[in-house]
Amino acid sequence: MRAGWGDGWMLFNSHVFIFGFLPLTLLLFYLLGRAGRGRPARAWLVFASLFFYGWWNPAYLPLILTSVLFNYSVGRGLSRSGHGPSRRNGLLFLGVAGNLAALAYFKYANFFAGNLSEVAGGGFELAPIVLPLAISFFTFQQIAYLVDAYRSGRGERSLLDYAIFVTFFPQLIAGPIVHHREMLPQFAREETYRYQRSNLEVGLTVFFIGLFKKVVLADGVALYATPVFQAAALGGAPGFFEAWGAALAYTFQLYFDFSGYSDMAIGLGRMFGLGLPLNFDSPYRAKSIIDFWRCWHMTLSRFLRDYLYLPLGGNRRGRVRRYLNLMITMLLGGLWHGAGWTFVVWGALHGVYLLLNHAWRALGERWGWGSTTGGPLASGAARLITFLAVVLGWVVFRAESMDAALTIYGAMAGRNGAAWPAGGLEQLGYLSLLLGVVWWAPNTQTFMSRFETSLTPSRERDRGPAWLRWRPTRGWAFVMALVTVWGILGINKYSEFLYFQF
Repeated sequence: MRAGWGDGWMLFNSHVFIFGFLPLTLLLFYLLGRAGRGRPARAWLVFASLFFYGWWNPAYLPLILTSVLFNYSVGRGLSRSGHGPSRRNGLLFLGVAGNLAALAYFKYANFFAGNLSEVAGGGFELAPIVLPLAISFFTFQQIAYLVDAYRSGRGERSLLDYAIFVTFFPQLIAGPIVHHREMLPQFAREETYRYQRSNLEVGLTVFFIGLFKKVVLADGVALYATPVFQAAALGGAPGFFEAWGAALAYTFQLYFDFSGYSDMAIGLGRMFGLGLPLNFDSPYRAKSIIDFWRCWHMTLSRFLRDYLYLPLGGNRRGRVRRYLNLMITMLLGGLWHGAGWTFVVWGALHGVYLLLNHAWRALGERWGWGSTTGGPLASGAARLITFLAVVLGWVVFRAESMDAALTIYGAMAGRNGAAWPAGGLEQLGYLSLLLGVVWWAPNTQTFMSRFETSLTPSRERDRGPAWLRWRPTRGWAFVMALVTVWGILGINKYSEFLYFQF
């Protein structure tokens, strides 16, 4: 359920954002930065970010403002030296509980009420609750801030600086989930507010690469995924090739959609002279599920590791406890993505994957064979097995219900026959092309490796030939102009980013 001005959210892949909001925001940011050494520019950026958020639904502006004021106040309390341990423990509990209570109400109340109603035979129905945009992201970001303030005894003193840390629009809606210690020092630098041509050149290049991924690749391949999943939700029976084609198409749709958003966020940050952490680093090249989770939604993985897995004990209390901690972390990570049993099952499935992966590595250490043995054939097999495991996981992640997921799985196993679908050859060619891109083509970080585009170094940075690395020349300007025009011409419909729903 959505409510907003115009035709929906002010998406990064919308004309009003690209030709209206972004140029105006950049212009006033640098004009105010020159005149006031940063503070007026930060105030303008907070206002612009809240306007960006409120475009979706102005009624939820009080929610994000209340969240900012609440967490800022708790953080200030945690930083006061006069408060004893019991008072600080109470403040931390209040802060974390308050954030989780808001998240639980808006995101999970209907889910839990519906399940309770089924168990009790009715009587526990709630009116539909609209999920506030980005609540999962800004909630986790502020919980991390409170825990860090508790551990260090230092909270942010400036409400304006804290507000820009939370609301900065490039990362507000779908990440990355940033730490205050990454962002606030950047906002404190005077050079952040000085216009630099290189920042605009690099930022625009990364942004339009991301736009191309979203509107051309992700939205293009969605045509092969959406109809099959929708048919399965309505009781249809797709065939073997249709089901596998839809599963692979969604696998690539989600990849290019999320990768595109991540690039656009990093590019936008760079336009404002700011670095954002890398959130996506060619995860389909992973040769194990452990490796996959080091490259997919990297800042969420970091949050779950630092603020859930390690506080639970991590791997410090024996193998059995380690595996239990991993499973709890993945179950909650799955539930974070959405209020539905499909997300819980997806999290549990990846928990099992991780347990098997760690057990396999433990056997390798015991018997003297490791991940570096076996040569190219073993390496290729490991990548293929990991990729197929991820594809199977995305089916339940995408499905409207468990019944729909089981329908797709059954079809993939051949239960409904294997008739070749109309247009199947074209689909096969397109999916093969995308597989080649995600497995072997240089990613954005490789392409931009002559410049520091993010706070986190990419493991793919030095892959590929030097001639494929962008630099501000006329030749590359022409290439990027083609990519930009292709991307902008692809903006022909309302197409939200998949991670906006989380």
